[in-house]
Amino acid sequence: MPHTNSNTQVNPAMEKEPGYGQLFAVLIRRLPWLLAIFITTVGIAGIITIFTKPTYKSSMQILVESNYRGRDQKEGFGKQKEFTDAYFVVDTVTQLNLMRTSGLIQKAIEQLQADYPDMSFQKMQRSFVLTQIRDKEDNVATKIFLAEYTDQDPVKTQKVLEAVRQVYLDYNKKQQEERLKKGLKVIRDQLKQVKNEVRIAEANLQKFRRSKNLINPESQAQALEQALNKIQQERRSTRSQYEEAIARYNSLQEQLKRTPQNALISSRLSQSTRYQKLLNEIQKTELAIAQERLRFTDGTPQVRKLIEQRNSQVRLLQKEVSRTLGGATTTTSNLNILQKGQLGEIDLNLAKELVETQTNILALRARDQGLIKKEESLRTTIKQFPTILAEYSRLSPQVKLSRERLQQLLKAEQELRQELSKGGFDWQVVEEPLLGMKIGPNLRQNLLLGGVVGLMLGSITAFVRDASDDSVRTTAEIESRISLPVLGAIPKLSLNQSPDSLVQLPGGKSSETASQTIQVLQSTPRWESLDLLYKNIELMSLDSKFKSLMITAAIEDRGKSTMALGLAMSAARLHKKVLLIDANLRAPNLHKQLELPNEQGLSTLLTTEVTSANQISVPSSGSSYIDILTAGPIPTDPAHLLSSPRMVQLMAEFEETYDLVIVDASPVLGLVDALLTASCCQSVVMIASMGKVSRTQLAQATEILNRLNLIGVVANEASNSNYSYVPYNQRNQLKLQPVIEE
Repeated sequence: MPHTNSNTQVNPAMEKEPGYGQLFAVLIRRLPWLLAIFITTVGIAGIITIFTKPTYKSSMQILVESNYRGRDQKEGFGKQKEFTDAYFVVDTVTQLNLMRTSGLIQKAIEQLQADYPDMSFQKMQRSFVLTQIRDKEDNVATKIFLAEYTDQDPVKTQKVLEAVRQVYLDYNKKQQEERLKKGLKVIRDQLKQVKNEVRIAEANLQKFRRSKNLINPESQAQALEQALNKIQQERRSTRSQYEEAIARYNSLQEQLKRTPQNALISSRLSQSTRYQKLLNEIQKTELAIAQERLRFTDGTPQVRKLIEQRNSQVRLLQKEVSRTLGGATTTTSNLNILQKGQLGEIDLNLAKELVETQTNILALRARDQGLIKKEESLRTTIKQFPTILAEYSRLSPQVKLSRERLQQLLKAEQELRQELSKGGFDWQVVEEPLLGMKIGPNLRQNLLLGGVVGLMLGSITAFVRDASDDSVRTTAEIESRISLPVLGAIPKLSLNQSPDSLVQLPGGKSSETASQTIQVLQSTPRWESLDLLYKNIELMSLDSKFKSLMITAAIEDRGKSTMALGLAMSAARLHKKVLLIDANLRAPNLHKQLELPNEQGLSTLLTTEVTSANQISVPSSGSSYIDILTAGPIPTDPAHLLSSPRMVQLMAEFEETYDLVIVDASPVLGLVDALLTASCCQSVVMIASMGKVSRTQLAQATEILNRLNLIGVVANEASNSNYSYVPYNQRNQLKLQPVIEE
């Protein structure tokens, strides 16, 4: 009766991103493609390199920088560059494009026509390269350009660059001269204008000076100010001296009790010898008169004679006074005359000082009056200077600025003339072109490049070929395509021509419709890995009594029968009574692998009414025996037999008799046999041989069996990386057991 398993659905596995291991596995699988393309590419690169003519390259370096930079004008014009052509600012991009222009290149070609008549602009453009050198550390563009030319003739590479160099230098010199001439023309135009401005400014200043009778108003104003200050200082000094002289005068006059005039007269008379002699005579005469009057009266002749003598002496004295005083007459009395000439030495000194002081006072007074007049005159003149200075301050800077600008223009003109005669260059060759050096072809480099390209193309081809191949290669692909668990991954299992190392075949052919009995003798490590797979299948079966299991594949796969036999051997070794049935009635294979007779089998039981329980020999419990029911003769309609009630009846009887019934069924796709057989079994396991079944076939078969009782998929013929069974040492394997014949 049919058995179904509705709980075998699991969550679909997510598509896994390809890892390095998977990529490496693809390359290993497609290694022949990779090696073929790699060898081909390297060979082609070597052949091309051998038959390619050598190539040479010459280079030169050009510094793009202006010799003429102009100058900073800072006096009167601010910080700005004058007379400097805008082209002197080095724009490297513009210079680079200018040096690449067809006009300059064509001139170089014309110079090369004599030696290389076939030289054309197109060939020159293909082989000539002009780039700007960049700083390696800062990655900043420098002012140095690198010119390179590549050709198969080393001498030609050098000559071409020499011609280009000459064209650049000639063109640069011509452009430099034109720029300098243009700058000189600008300066000359400005010189004419500035000279006219200087002439007008100087004429206005000269006219102003003549009208005001001035040379330098500023210095003259300063001189007047200084003179005024000096006069004021002199006045203060004169006033001080005058006051001192007045005080001294009053003091001297008080001491002498005379006026300065009388003191002067007394001083002169006192210093006159004749006056003093006469004065002495008069004093003697008066003394004699006084003595005579003591004896006589005034009427006596002696007295009168003495009086007359005194009067005569007085008259002489008066004449001497008049002579001493400069002929001036005096009306003073005789007494005053006598007293004035009688001064002592101290009085004479005081009188002298008094006269000198009076004279000094008069001089100081006159000097002060003169200084006052000068001060008034200077003040009047200074009051007129602000207007004069304002007009002068307006005219003088104009003349000064015009003259300075004229001098600067003259100097700039001289410098430009020097630059023009010197012929400075903007483009300077810092590295001359040399004979071309060989740059290729490099056999080693080309072979290496060919190898790299070959690896890339081979890898791409391998991945493309692998992508176009829909075959399942790894367990990861199985997990990504189906919604069922992978029960295990086992290596390729194969039976030798003589299967005696694995099973003991029966001693002869049975004449009855019964199963053939074989005994498991030993298992190699590869076959022992099925023990783990069997336990996984047993655990995945949800029925408490795991009685029947169908082994199938998506397409025809010889490994399916081997897998079924291996699972039967594992179950037998684990003390299970096992019946292995070959249910592939269209293409039976199990009897061929085990070299068993196939005259009778499953098809015979399905077409006859013989009770199978009486025809099957069962070994004693505890021995490693497997009963095998071959497919029997191939029927005309296998589907009819597999879908008959007889098939259900047989499976029920087998499940009651054996601990486990393993059915080797037909493939799923293209036939209905597998579905009919699966409906009679409790569980179904599908194998997927790596590299044989496609992803599409696997998905289709899984979708079909999911409707019944499919519990999982087994990856068959997996590589070592896909299964983790580690065998024991060979000494732990089972020993041969004696053959027990039925």
